[in-house]
Amino acid sequence: MTENLIGNLTLDFFFISALSYLVGSIPFGLIFTRIAGLGDIRSIGSGNLGATNVLRTGNKALALLTLMSDAGKGAVIIILIQYFYFDNNSLMPFIILSGMFLVLGHNFPVWLGFKGGKGIATTLGILLAVNWIVGIATCVTWLIIAFIFRYSSLAALIAIITSPIYAWLLNDINLVILAGIFMILAFFRHQENIIRLVKGTENKINFRKNRN
Repeated sequence: MTENLIGNLTLDFFFISALSYLVGSIPFGLIFTRIAGLGDIRSIGSGNLGATNVLRTGNKALALLTLMSDAGKGAVIIILIQYFYFDNNSLMPFIILSGMFLVLGHNFPVWLGFKGGKGIATTLGILLAVNWIVGIATCVTWLIIAFIFRYSSLAALIAIITSPIYAWLLNDINLVILAGIFMILAFFRHQENIIRLVKGTENKINFRKNRN
């Protein structure tokens, strides 16, 4: 009985990890820009696959679609796990595992040579699905910092830093752990941005640019 339970849990953990990584690694920014005839997003701006770099093409609608899709792929998987494992005592470990692999998939997609995005939109989607209050608070933080300072990377880092604080204020220790993992992943992927922010050479968001 115990061995069967352990075996089932192991299979579930493996399945959730693989599914989350594969879904997370769908490069919506690359797909959408190619469909729109804008070329390879990796040769534009920072070379990143995320919505901020898609915005540099001048197509705001495509950038918004990328943002929603990257966030959506994280949210959908978490919602499915919550639905299928609602009565399972291992629900939160499943969510933590899935959240981590969703972001890892986005950041390091195997079919793009492990060169992907930075996982912020996917992280926000996951947070919204796990706890909408924390998710919205984190999104609002990003928006405020982005519009004041116009640095996407700075907004992302500050938003991710505040997310475990919001979770802690709501006494959600499991979400504090998950948000802490996201914070580590975000800082790892933003090392070059941090250096440029310190040097004052980081690119700013241009909300007015539009080449449609």
